[in-house]
Amino acid sequence: MTETKAVDRAVRLPVPAWRIGLARGSLEIKQFFREKGQVIFTFALPVIMLVLLASIFRGRIGDTGVDAQQIYVTGMLGVGILSTSFQSMVLQVAGERANGTLKRLRGTPMPRSAYFVGKIAVVLVSSLGQAVVLLGVGTLFFGLHLPSDAGHWLTFLWVYVLGIVACTLLGLAYSSVVPAASAGAMVFLPVITLQFISGVFIPFNQLPDVLQKIAAVFPLKWLCQGMRSVFLPDVFQQYEPGMSWAHGRVALVLAGYGVLGLVLCLTTFRWKGRDDG
Repeated sequence: MTETKAVDRAVRLPVPAWRIGLARGSLEIKQFFREKGQVIFTFALPVIMLVLLASIFRGRIGDTGVDAQQIYVTGMLGVGILSTSFQSMVLQVAGERANGTLKRLRGTPMPRSAYFVGKIAVVLVSSLGQAVVLLGVGTLFFGLHLPSDAGHWLTFLWVYVLGIVACTLLGLAYSSVVPAASAGAMVFLPVITLQFISGVFIPFNQLPDVLQKIAAVFPLKWLCQGMRSVFLPDVFQQYEPGMSWAHGRVALVLAGYGVLGLVLCLTTFRWKGRDDG
């Protein structure tokens, strides 16, 4: 009798939400690596784009000692954050909403926060892995020099974290707007457009002024600028708007988008499709 009561008490003990979140994160990461096509797309596409761009377009930028190839590396780091967070969240969550996965998860005892913890975990793992690959290719083949001081790596850390948080939350919010059937087109079009006007393929200062102003409204431009400040010499600041890395403004914009994404998630995120009862 005593043993039975002890078992009952053990069953009734609630599992901490953070443990459920970690378990969900582990599951999401395993599912990600089981999808071979998704893994190849995530890690190979930015490398292929980098190799193509850096092989076709090269040459020193003024008297900075910076080659265009190194600018492409920093640009693809920003794109990598956007693709593994915003783009992936839109496609994954819109699909899970359409096939009823979100509706079923909502009906389980799992805390809702655990679902978001799981998504954040897979974003962190995939984006970090992608960044390591890009930095490896950049240093081995395109003359990128990794920082040797803690200050630059600290800048990389806060730009990376703010970028991941902002883009992930925006992706979760945007997933409630797009239909699953057309999610691909509705996410690829803005992402590709932003790449052309945010200093990824073309040095930012060479873009028309109107495009620079449009790009400054969105986070990708600031992500790329933050990455350039980490891996390019300070002399390159003369080619930045205001001839400065503008770290304060980079942090402010990315943090602002994080707050906006959180508000939108809290107010618009849906667990059921529009046609579900």
